This record gives sequence, C-alpha cells and structure tokens, in this order.
Amino acid sequence: METQTCFMSYPTVDKCESIGRDNDTVVADLDGTLLRGRSSFPYFAIVAFEAGGIFRLLFLLLVSPLAGFLYYFISESVGIQVLVFASFTGLKIFDIDSVAKAVLVKFYSEDLHPESWRVFSSCGRRCVLTANPTVMVEPFLKDYLGADVVVGTEIGVWRGRATGFVKKPGVLVGEKKASALKEVFGEWSPQIGIGDRRTDLPFLKLCQESYIVPKKPAVEAVTRDKLPKPIIFHDGRLVQKPTPLLALFIILWFPFGFFLACFRVAAGSLLPARFVYHGVRALGIRVTIKGTPPPPPPTQKSTAQSGVLFICSHRTLLDPLTDEIVPVAMVNKMSMFHGTTARGWKGMDPFYFLMNPRPAYEVTFLDKLPCELTCGGGGRSSHDVANHIQRLIAVCLSYECTSFTGKDKYKALAGNDGTVVKKYKA
Repeated sequence: METQTCFMSYPTVDKCESIGRDNDTVVADLDGTLLRGRSSFPYFAIVAFEAGGIFRLLFLLLVSPLAGFLYYFISESVGIQVLVFASFTGLKIFDIDSVAKAVLVKFYSEDLHPESWRVFSSCGRRCVLTANPTVMVEPFLKDYLGADVVVGTEIGVWRGRATGFVKKPGVLVGEKKASALKEVFGEWSPQIGIGDRRTDLPFLKLCQESYIVPKKPAVEAVTRDKLPKPIIFHDGRLVQKPTPLLALFIILWFPFGFFLACFRVAAGSLLPARFVYHGVRALGIRVTIKGTPPPPPPTQKSTAQSGVLFICSHRTLLDPLTDEIVPVAMVNKMSMFHGTTARGWKGMDPFYFLMNPRPAYEVTFLDKLPCELTCGGGGRSSHDVANHIQRLIAVCLSYECTSFTGKDKYKALAGNDGTVVKKYKA
C-alpha cells in the first residue's frame, strides 16, 4: 500500500513542461506510457501470426489466460515469459526482425500517446526501458521515435532461431529496469522519467523529475499527420490490431474463410463473363463502378494497333504503345486480411483478400488522356506520361505521390528488390 501511495503521488505527464528541454534526457516505459495501450498481447499476436502462421496464433491464444493470471496475480515477469515462449519458440530471428520492421511499426505508430510523445520528443536525448523483447520494439523506437537508447528483454537464440526463453537478467521489470538505467547512465540521473505502473517506480526514483501516465481519462492517439515520421511502407496480412477477442474471431473464421475464398476464385474463373459480376456479388464481394469506361477505339490499319490501355493503381493490363490511355483508380476494402504482402508467399495474395467476410472493389474510370499528353501524339517520354498518370490517380484517391519505386518497397520490407532469379539446370 505504501508503494502504491508513493507511486500515485507523482504528477501526471500532462503537468510536465516540454519547452526548453533540448539539453535534457528522458527515460520512458513503452506499453501504457509511450503507447496508450497497456497490454502487449496484440503485438505478440502480430508476430505469432505474421512469422508463425495461424496455428502459432492459436497456440498463443490458448496460453494467454495462463499468461494473464501469472501477470496480474503471481509475477509480471513470468506472465511476459509465457507470451515470449508461445510467440517466439522456433521462429527464425530474421523473420521476427522482418515483422518488427515491416509490420509492427504501423501498429505501434497508430497507438502513440500524445502527452507522452510531447514530452519525449522535446528532449535532446531519449531512452526507452521496456519489458518487451528488444527485437520487437527497437526498429520502431529508433527509426520512428528517434530513441537513442533502447533497453528491453533479450531473447535466447540457437542456430538463428528463438529458443522461447529470455537471456539474463531476465524480463526487464521492476528493479531490473533500475539496474539497466544505471548501466546506461552510471550514477548520473536523467532529468525526466515517465512510467505508468507500480513496477516502474524503481527507475522513476533515479530520475530528477518523475511523471506517471494515468489509465484514465482515455486520450486519442497522435493523428497520422502529426506522426514524427510517416509510415510509407508497411506489410502484413492483418488489417486490425488483434485483441484477444479479434484473434479468436480470426482463428474461428480462418478455415471457413479459406473455403469461401476457393468458391469465390472458382466463380470468377469458371463462370461465363456475363455472369461473373452477379456470381461474385452473390458470394459477398462488392464491386462499385464509378465513371464511364471509354468505347473501344477504331483499329488503326497503318500501325495495326487497337484497344485501350487501362492504367490502374494496383494492376496494369498492358497493350504496348497504344495512345488510347485511360487512368483507373482502384481501391480494395478489407476488414480482416490485406490482400498483398512483400515478405510472404505471393501466391496466397488473392486468397487472403477473398477470405475477408465482405471484400470490396471500388473502380473509378477517369477521363481518357488527351493525345497531346501521350508518347505518340505528344512526343512525351514514357516516364513523363507515367508520372502524370500517377498524379491523376493520387488526386482521385487523396494520396500523396512519392519518388519511391517498387524496388524501394521490396528493399525496405523484404530485403530484396522484388526480382526473381531464374535458376537453370545444367
């Protein structure tokens, strides 16, 4: 009771002054402090599913009640060790690191606490102490929040795979956070410490000023336009952060959704063209058409060219060197699974999209490109035409254009340029 009273006597983080902190050092916890959410289960679930698959997610969900009981009634450290074991055992460290860089950063950034970030971002030197595995959180904290030092729980590795156990000194909670802070700063005391629970008290006592993040009132996350760094590339199959209830729904839906996706693929492939639209609608796929598709152009006998090139925001059907170009803005809407990935097996992309309960396509036909803006009629380079069409589609979809290419995306997410090297047998 005395510890609880002492902890609650600290001022809340909204009382912390953030002006003139350029030369100060801040030390903060992660879950419940820099992030609004106090539970790390959703992030372990993302790693389990993205790096281990649906059965790994099922295993994690089955042991989560035990982890919760241990966490709240026995030991916070033991509860987290159970989550680490269920999520990481046997997974390649490369895969865990890839998920952390390509998937977790998006979900972490969508849960950034505004008051904690206001204080954290105002300081010249930033340190994070967290019970979460370092391999999970370091890419987000260093690359997106500008943390100089990240000290977390270190997981055991054997032959490139996680053992499921943690290295000494164990899970970073309580006094172990204070010891880690002393190892980083020695006897020098950081100016600001921010935490959110009793077990943060040992390291908060070592700071010159200490603040807590209260559970209530709830606050809105930092909006996308105010994020410290925009998330341009992100990967992963899951659309929403998997709470325990949502994870249960995903697991129960998965087998039914896969068979439904097979039926939907069969309907789109085997039905006569005039029946496809009605067939896929009957199976729950919504297709919305906006704009007016152009009529087919007359055949040019001199060049033996005919047809229209539809340049889409996701797929392009090529009809070489025609000047009849129509930009098409396409949006696919999903509630459970993303239909594309850079790291996973691309052959499963259509199945994951069609496994959504109510997938939808919204297709908008824009005005045909004037002849003077094409390569043949206007003498423009192919790059100029492509960039112009990209801007048209971006305006229609309220996107911001970048100079990044597909190779840049694959390099950032998958560690390769997206090309497949064909192997020849002698």
